[in-house]
Amino acid sequence: MKNIILPILILSLTALSACTPMAATRGNLLEEYQLKEVLPGIDGKDDVVRKIGSPTTVSTFDDNTWYYMGQKTKKKGIMDPKVVDEKIVIVTFAAADGKVLDVKEQKDGRTSIPIVQRTTPVSGNDFTFVQQMLGNVGKFNRPDEGVIGTSGANR
Repeated sequence: MKNIILPILILSLTALSACTPMAATRGNLLEEYQLKEVLPGIDGKDDVVRKIGSPTTVSTFDDNTWYYMGQKTKKKGIMDPKVVDEKIVIVTFAAADGKVLDVKEQKDGRTSIPIVQRTTPVSGNDFTFVQQMLGNVGKFNRPDEGVIGTSGANR
């Protein structure tokens, strides 16, 4: 009886440990105290990098707009991870002197874009799987014919 209890106990503890939630942070998830360290009108780009780190991305058309994006997720067992916290912070700099103009947090988060279910039509015949499989039955090249584009003498 003792020989059975120990393996069952070990197996039970291993199975329970798989249900432990796992947290993961991606990107640069800034806290409020970090945002308060950035002083508009005083800090430049180098100061911002030193205080809160490099931006996640810089605006495509304006080098004076920096984006800090971060996300915290939790995963429990084999379930898909769920977003617990998500933050997008936009830091805008003045074009003239490079000083911070504004630090604001995007409240809406990101926008969900629905996936379109339509497909693009292609030219040609629309064959079913069975038609494709049986379409070439009985079609053979004669022995004197070569591969398409070559003659029998050039093989």
